[in-house]
Amino acid sequence: MKHITWMTLNLVIIVMFLFQAVVTCNARAMGSTQKLRVLAAKYNVTSILVFGDSSVDPGNNNNLPNTWHKGNFLPYGKDFSHSFPTGRFTNGRLCTDFIAEALGYRNIIKAYLDRNLMEVDLLHGVSFASGGSGYDDFTAKVTNVISLRKQLEYFKEYKIRLGKLVGEETCHRIVENAVFILSTGTNDFLQNYYIDPTRSRRFTIAQYQRFLINCMETSIKEMHLLGVRRLAVVGMEPFGCMPMIKTLKNSVKCDENMNQVALSFNFLLKAKLSSLEATLRMRSVFVDIYGVIQNTLQNPLKYGFTETEKGCCGDGLTEFGTSLKGLSTCVNHSKYIYWDAVHFTEKMYYIIADEAVKSIITSL
Repeated sequence: MKHITWMTLNLVIIVMFLFQAVVTCNARAMGSTQKLRVLAAKYNVTSILVFGDSSVDPGNNNNLPNTWHKGNFLPYGKDFSHSFPTGRFTNGRLCTDFIAEALGYRNIIKAYLDRNLMEVDLLHGVSFASGGSGYDDFTAKVTNVISLRKQLEYFKEYKIRLGKLVGEETCHRIVENAVFILSTGTNDFLQNYYIDPTRSRRFTIAQYQRFLINCMETSIKEMHLLGVRRLAVVGMEPFGCMPMIKTLKNSVKCDENMNQVALSFNFLLKAKLSSLEATLRMRSVFVDIYGVIQNTLQNPLKYGFTETEKGCCGDGLTEFGTSLKGLSTCVNHSKYIYWDAVHFTEKMYYIIADEAVKSIITSL
Protein backbone atom coordinates (compact mmCIF):
# COMPACT_ATOMS: atom_id res chain seq x y z
CA MET A 1 0.00 0.00 0.00
CA LYS A 2 2.86 2.36 0.84
CA HIS A 3 4.48 1.54 -2.49
CA ILE A 4 1.28 2.41 -4.39
CA THR A 5 0.93 5.69 -2.47
CA TRP A 6 4.54 6.65 -3.27
CA MET A 7 4.05 5.88 -7.00
CA THR A 8 0.86 7.95 -7.03
CA LEU A 9 2.65 10.86 -5.35
CA ASN A 10 5.42 10.73 -7.94
CA LEU A 11 2.86 10.76 -10.75
CA VAL A 12 1.09 13.78 -9.23
CA ILE A 13 4.41 15.64 -8.96
CA ILE A 14 5.26 14.94 -12.61
CA VAL A 15 1.81 16.08 -13.79
CA MET A 16 2.09 19.26 -11.71
CA PHE A 17 5.56 19.94 -13.15
CA LEU A 18 4.33 19.57 -16.74
CA PHE A 19 1.30 21.75 -16.04
CA GLN A 20 3.44 24.47 -14.47
CA ALA A 21 5.84 24.37 -17.43
CA VAL A 22 3.01 24.91 -19.91
CA VAL A 23 1.46 27.71 -17.79
CA THR A 24 4.82 29.47 -17.47
CA CYS A 25 5.52 29.28 -21.22
CA ASN A 26 2.04 30.60 -22.05
CA ALA A 27 2.37 33.44 -19.54
CA ARG A 28 5.71 34.52 -21.02
CA ALA A 29 4.31 34.35 -24.52
CA MET A 30 1.30 36.46 -23.55
CA GLY A 31 3.63 39.09 -22.10
CA SER A 32 5.64 39.23 -25.33
CA THR A 33 2.44 39.47 -27.39
CA GLN A 34 1.13 42.43 -25.40
CA LYS A 35 4.46 44.27 -25.70
CA LEU A 36 4.56 43.70 -29.44
CA ARG A 37 1.04 45.06 -29.95
CA VAL A 38 1.90 48.22 -28.03
CA LEU A 39 5.08 48.75 -30.04
CA ALA A 40 3.34 47.88 -33.34
CA ALA A 41 0.82 50.65 -32.67
CA LYS A 42 3.52 53.10 -31.54
CA TYR A 43 5.69 52.56 -34.62
CA ASN A 44 2.82 52.19 -37.11
CA VAL A 45 3.57 48.57 -38.05
CA THR A 46 1.11 47.88 -40.84
CA SER A 47 1.50 44.25 -41.85
CA ILE A 48 3.69 41.15 -42.01
CA LEU A 49 5.13 39.92 -45.30
CA VAL A 50 6.92 36.58 -45.49
CA PHE A 51 9.50 34.91 -47.73
CA GLY A 52 11.10 31.49 -47.33
CA ASP A 53 10.55 27.74 -47.28
CA SER A 54 8.17 25.21 -45.69
CA SER A 55 8.77 26.68 -42.23
CA VAL A 56 6.64 29.67 -43.31
CA ASP A 57 4.69 28.38 -46.35
CA PRO A 58 0.94 28.44 -45.64
CA GLY A 59 0.02 26.77 -48.93
CA ASN A 60 1.68 28.43 -51.93
CA ASN A 61 2.80 25.02 -53.19
CA ASN A 62 -0.76 23.70 -53.35
CA ASN A 63 -1.34 24.77 -56.94
CA LEU A 64 2.14 24.06 -58.33
CA PRO A 65 1.61 21.32 -60.95
CA ASN A 66 5.06 19.70 -61.02
CA THR A 67 6.09 19.27 -57.41
CA TRP A 68 5.55 16.55 -54.83
CA HIS A 69 6.47 19.00 -52.07
CA LYS A 70 2.96 19.69 -50.78
CA GLY A 71 1.09 19.52 -47.50
CA ASN A 72 -2.54 20.01 -48.54
CA PHE A 73 -3.73 16.66 -47.24
CA LEU A 74 -4.22 14.98 -43.87
CA PRO A 75 -2.62 14.44 -41.44
CA TYR A 76 -1.21 17.92 -42.18
CA GLY A 77 -3.75 20.38 -40.82
CA LYS A 78 -5.10 17.86 -38.31
CA ASP A 79 -5.42 20.55 -35.62
CA PHE A 80 -6.18 23.46 -37.94
CA SER A 81 -9.71 24.84 -37.97
CA HIS A 82 -12.13 22.01 -38.93
CA SER A 83 -9.07 19.74 -39.42
CA PHE A 84 -8.54 21.41 -42.78
CA PRO A 85 -5.16 20.80 -44.51
CA THR A 86 -4.17 24.23 -45.84
CA GLY A 87 -0.76 23.34 -47.21
CA ARG A 88 1.10 24.12 -43.99
CA PHE A 89 3.61 21.40 -43.21
CA THR A 90 2.41 20.91 -39.65
CA ASN A 91 -0.69 19.96 -37.68
CA GLY A 92 -1.90 23.52 -37.18
CA ARG A 93 -0.47 27.01 -37.47
CA LEU A 94 3.05 28.20 -38.29
CA CYS A 95 5.22 30.62 -36.35
CA THR A 96 4.36 33.45 -38.77
CA ASP A 97 0.66 32.90 -38.03
CA PHE A 98 1.38 33.38 -34.32
CA ILE A 99 3.47 36.49 -35.02
CA ALA A 100 0.61 37.97 -37.07
CA GLU A 101 -1.74 37.26 -34.17
CA ALA A 102 0.71 38.90 -31.78
CA LEU A 103 0.68 42.01 -33.96
CA GLY A 104 -3.09 42.04 -33.56
CA TYR A 105 -4.12 41.73 -37.20
CA ARG A 106 -5.35 38.17 -37.73
CA ASN A 107 -4.61 34.67 -36.50
CA ILE A 108 -3.24 33.37 -39.82
CA ILE A 109 -1.11 34.62 -42.71
CA LYS A 110 -2.58 33.60 -46.06
CA ALA A 111 -0.62 32.28 -49.01
CA TYR A 112 -0.23 34.82 -51.80
CA LEU A 113 -1.18 32.18 -54.37
CA ASP A 114 -4.25 31.08 -52.42
CA ARG A 115 -7.13 31.01 -54.91
CA ASN A 116 -9.45 32.32 -52.19
CA LEU A 117 -7.23 35.31 -51.37
CA MET A 118 -9.24 38.53 -51.41
CA GLU A 119 -7.87 42.00 -52.13
CA VAL A 120 -8.57 43.06 -48.54
CA ASP A 121 -6.22 40.29 -47.38
CA LEU A 122 -3.34 42.21 -48.94
CA LEU A 123 -3.62 44.99 -46.39
CA HIS A 124 -2.18 43.18 -43.38
CA GLY A 125 0.17 40.78 -45.09
CA VAL A 126 0.66 37.54 -46.99
CA SER A 127 3.31 34.87 -47.40
CA PHE A 128 5.19 34.31 -50.65
CA ALA A 129 7.12 31.36 -49.14
CA SER A 130 7.40 28.00 -50.85
CA GLY A 131 8.24 24.69 -49.20
CA GLY A 132 11.47 23.27 -50.64
CA SER A 133 13.04 26.59 -51.61
CA GLY A 134 16.27 28.15 -50.31
CA TYR A 135 18.69 31.04 -50.76
CA ASP A 136 20.18 29.21 -53.75
CA ASP A 137 17.70 29.31 -56.68
CA PHE A 138 18.96 25.90 -57.76
CA THR A 139 17.48 24.43 -54.56
CA ALA A 140 13.99 25.35 -55.73
CA LYS A 141 14.66 23.71 -59.10
CA VAL A 142 15.43 20.39 -57.39
CA THR A 143 11.81 20.08 -56.23
CA ASN A 144 10.13 22.38 -58.80
CA VAL A 145 8.97 24.96 -56.26
CA ILE A 146 9.09 28.77 -56.05
CA SER A 147 12.60 30.21 -55.82
CA LEU A 148 13.38 33.22 -53.64
CA ARG A 149 13.93 35.21 -56.84
CA LYS A 150 10.41 34.32 -58.00
CA GLN A 151 9.00 35.12 -54.57
CA LEU A 152 10.40 38.63 -54.96
CA GLU A 153 8.70 38.89 -58.35
CA TYR A 154 5.41 38.00 -56.67
CA PHE A 155 6.14 40.73 -54.11
CA LYS A 156 6.45 43.25 -56.97
CA GLU A 157 3.09 42.03 -58.27
CA TYR A 158 1.68 42.35 -54.73
CA LYS A 159 2.76 46.01 -54.62
CA ILE A 160 0.98 46.73 -57.90
CA ARG A 161 -2.22 45.10 -56.63
CA LEU A 162 -1.98 46.92 -53.31
CA GLY A 163 -1.38 50.24 -55.06
CA LYS A 164 -4.54 49.80 -57.12
CA LEU A 165 -6.45 48.97 -53.94
CA VAL A 166 -5.33 51.82 -51.65
CA GLY A 167 -3.36 54.22 -53.85
CA GLU A 168 0.39 54.55 -54.39
CA GLU A 169 1.06 56.74 -51.35
CA THR A 170 -0.71 54.43 -48.91
CA CYS A 171 0.87 51.40 -50.55
CA HIS A 172 4.33 52.92 -50.00
CA ARG A 173 3.50 53.60 -46.36
CA ILE A 174 2.20 50.04 -45.78
CA VAL A 175 5.34 48.46 -47.26
CA GLU A 176 7.71 50.83 -45.49
CA ASN A 177 6.11 50.12 -42.11
CA ALA A 178 5.64 46.39 -42.57
CA VAL A 179 7.66 43.71 -40.81
CA PHE A 180 9.28 41.37 -43.34
CA ILE A 181 10.33 37.86 -42.37
CA LEU A 182 12.83 35.73 -44.28
CA SER A 183 13.10 32.09 -43.17
CA THR A 184 15.03 29.64 -45.32
CA GLY A 185 18.38 27.88 -45.81
CA THR A 186 18.00 24.33 -44.52
CA ASN A 187 16.91 22.96 -47.91
CA ASP A 188 20.06 24.36 -49.50
CA PHE A 189 21.92 21.62 -47.66
CA LEU A 190 19.40 18.81 -47.15
CA GLN A 191 17.78 18.86 -50.60
CA ASN A 192 20.62 20.34 -52.58
CA TYR A 193 24.25 20.17 -51.41
CA TYR A 194 24.09 16.79 -49.66
CA ILE A 195 21.93 15.15 -52.35
CA ASP A 196 22.63 16.68 -55.77
CA PRO A 197 26.29 16.76 -56.90
CA THR A 198 25.91 20.04 -58.83
CA ARG A 199 26.97 22.26 -55.93
CA SER A 200 29.13 19.83 -53.98
CA ARG A 201 31.40 19.33 -57.01
CA ARG A 202 31.90 23.07 -57.26
CA PHE A 203 32.04 24.13 -53.61
CA THR A 204 33.38 22.91 -50.30
CA ILE A 205 30.96 23.32 -47.39
CA ALA A 206 32.64 26.58 -46.34
CA GLN A 207 32.58 27.91 -49.91
CA TYR A 208 28.93 26.99 -50.32
CA GLN A 209 28.05 28.75 -47.07
CA ARG A 210 29.66 31.94 -48.40
CA PHE A 211 27.86 31.44 -51.71
CA LEU A 212 24.52 31.27 -49.85
CA ILE A 213 25.38 34.39 -47.87
CA ASN A 214 26.02 36.20 -51.16
CA CYS A 215 22.66 34.95 -52.47
CA MET A 216 20.98 36.24 -49.31
CA GLU A 217 22.74 39.61 -49.65
CA THR A 218 21.53 39.98 -53.24
CA SER A 219 17.95 39.20 -52.18
CA ILE A 220 18.01 41.62 -49.25
CA LYS A 221 19.39 44.42 -51.43
CA GLU A 222 16.56 43.74 -53.88
CA MET A 223 14.07 43.88 -50.99
CA HIS A 224 15.53 47.22 -49.92
CA LEU A 225 15.09 48.64 -53.43
CA LEU A 226 11.46 47.51 -53.27
CA GLY A 227 10.87 49.44 -50.04
CA VAL A 228 11.67 46.96 -47.27
CA ARG A 229 12.83 48.76 -44.12
CA ARG A 230 12.20 46.25 -41.31
CA LEU A 231 13.50 42.74 -41.80
CA ALA A 232 13.73 39.72 -39.49
CA VAL A 233 15.95 36.94 -40.84
CA VAL A 234 15.50 33.54 -39.21
CA GLY A 235 18.68 31.56 -38.61
CA MET A 236 19.19 27.94 -39.48
CA GLU A 237 17.90 25.22 -37.16
CA PRO A 238 20.01 22.34 -35.80
CA PHE A 239 18.96 20.15 -38.72
CA GLY A 240 21.28 17.38 -37.59
CA CYS A 241 18.65 16.65 -34.92
CA MET A 242 15.79 15.99 -37.32
CA PRO A 243 14.33 12.48 -36.85
CA MET A 244 14.91 11.76 -40.53
CA ILE A 245 18.61 12.68 -40.32
CA LYS A 246 19.17 10.54 -37.24
CA THR A 247 17.39 7.65 -38.95
CA LEU A 248 19.49 7.96 -42.11
CA LYS A 249 22.62 8.13 -39.96
CA ASN A 250 21.42 5.13 -37.94
CA SER A 251 21.99 7.05 -34.73
CA VAL A 252 20.01 8.12 -31.69
CA LYS A 253 22.18 11.23 -31.40
CA CYS A 254 22.09 14.43 -33.42
CA ASP A 255 24.60 14.68 -36.25
CA GLU A 256 27.05 17.20 -34.82
CA ASN A 257 28.78 17.81 -38.16
CA MET A 258 25.51 18.98 -39.68
CA ASN A 259 24.70 21.04 -36.61
CA GLN A 260 28.09 22.70 -36.87
CA VAL A 261 27.31 23.61 -40.48
CA ALA A 262 24.12 25.29 -39.27
CA LEU A 263 25.93 27.10 -36.44
CA SER A 264 28.76 28.42 -38.60
CA PHE A 265 26.26 29.52 -41.26
CA ASN A 266 24.31 31.42 -38.62
CA PHE A 267 27.51 33.20 -37.56
CA LEU A 268 28.11 34.34 -41.15
CA LEU A 269 24.47 35.32 -41.58
CA LYS A 270 24.44 37.44 -38.45
CA ALA A 271 27.65 39.24 -39.46
CA LYS A 272 26.32 39.97 -42.95
CA LEU A 273 23.06 41.32 -41.53
CA SER A 274 24.96 43.77 -39.33
CA SER A 275 26.94 44.94 -42.35
CA LEU A 276 23.84 45.38 -44.50
CA GLU A 277 22.00 47.23 -41.75
CA ALA A 278 24.79 49.81 -41.64
CA THR A 279 25.10 50.28 -45.41
CA LEU A 280 21.41 50.14 -46.33
CA ARG A 281 20.10 51.95 -43.25
CA MET A 282 17.53 49.22 -42.82
CA ARG A 283 16.44 47.84 -39.48
CA SER A 284 17.16 44.13 -39.31
CA VAL A 285 17.29 41.39 -36.71
CA PHE A 286 18.70 37.88 -36.61
CA VAL A 287 16.26 35.42 -35.03
CA ASP A 288 18.22 32.65 -33.32
CA ILE A 289 16.01 29.57 -33.52
CA TYR A 290 19.00 27.23 -33.22
CA GLY A 291 19.33 27.99 -29.53
CA VAL A 292 15.65 27.73 -28.64
CA ILE A 293 15.25 24.43 -30.54
CA GLN A 294 18.36 22.93 -28.94
CA ASN A 295 17.19 24.04 -25.52
CA THR A 296 13.78 22.44 -26.13
CA LEU A 297 15.30 19.19 -27.36
CA GLN A 298 17.59 19.02 -24.32
CA ASN A 299 14.93 20.11 -21.79
CA PRO A 300 11.63 18.86 -23.23
CA LEU A 301 9.74 18.63 -19.92
CA LYS A 302 10.34 22.33 -19.34
CA TYR A 303 8.10 22.99 -22.34
CA GLY A 304 5.63 20.16 -21.78
CA PHE A 305 7.07 17.75 -24.35
CA THR A 306 7.77 14.06 -23.78
CA GLU A 307 8.83 12.87 -27.28
CA THR A 308 11.92 14.31 -28.97
CA GLU A 309 13.19 11.39 -31.07
CA LYS A 310 10.45 10.98 -33.68
CA GLY A 311 7.57 12.76 -35.35
CA CYS A 312 3.92 12.30 -34.46
CA CYS A 313 2.89 10.92 -37.88
CA GLY A 314 3.49 7.41 -39.21
CA ASP A 315 6.63 5.87 -37.77
CA GLY A 316 7.91 9.42 -37.23
CA LEU A 317 11.35 8.52 -38.54
CA THR A 318 11.36 8.93 -42.32
CA GLU A 319 8.04 10.19 -43.69
CA PHE A 320 7.28 13.77 -44.73
CA GLY A 321 5.50 15.42 -47.65
CA THR A 322 3.43 13.11 -49.86
CA SER A 323 4.74 9.99 -48.08
CA LEU A 324 2.70 11.18 -45.09
CA LYS A 325 -0.63 11.06 -46.91
CA GLY A 326 -3.23 9.00 -45.05
CA LEU A 327 -0.94 7.93 -42.20
CA SER A 328 -2.10 7.74 -38.59
CA THR A 329 -0.88 10.10 -35.89
CA CYS A 330 0.14 9.88 -32.27
CA VAL A 331 -2.58 10.33 -29.63
CA ASN A 332 -1.28 13.44 -27.87
CA HIS A 333 0.03 15.90 -30.46
CA SER A 334 1.13 18.47 -27.88
CA LYS A 335 3.75 16.11 -26.43
CA TYR A 336 5.72 15.91 -29.69
CA ILE A 337 8.31 18.40 -30.94
CA TYR A 338 8.17 17.10 -34.53
CA TRP A 339 5.01 16.54 -36.55
CA ASP A 340 6.66 14.51 -39.30
CA ALA A 341 10.28 13.41 -39.66
CA VAL A 342 11.34 16.94 -40.68
CA HIS A 343 8.82 19.60 -39.64
CA PHE A 344 7.76 20.81 -36.21
CA THR A 345 4.39 20.62 -34.49
CA GLU A 346 2.20 23.68 -34.03
CA LYS A 347 3.23 23.80 -30.37
CA MET A 348 6.93 23.95 -31.27
CA TYR A 349 6.23 26.66 -33.84
CA TYR A 350 4.48 28.60 -31.08
CA ILE A 351 7.65 28.44 -28.99
CA ILE A 352 9.76 29.54 -31.97
CA ALA A 353 7.32 32.39 -32.64
CA ASP A 354 7.73 33.64 -29.08
CA GLU A 355 11.51 33.85 -29.64
CA ALA A 356 10.91 35.73 -32.90
CA VAL A 357 8.52 38.14 -31.19
CA LYS A 358 11.14 38.92 -28.52
CA SER A 359 13.71 39.64 -31.24
CA ILE A 360 11.30 41.88 -33.14
CA ILE A 361 10.46 43.80 -29.97
CA THR A 362 14.15 44.36 -29.24
CA SER A 363 15.36 45.36 -32.67
CA LEU A 364 12.57 46.32 -35.09
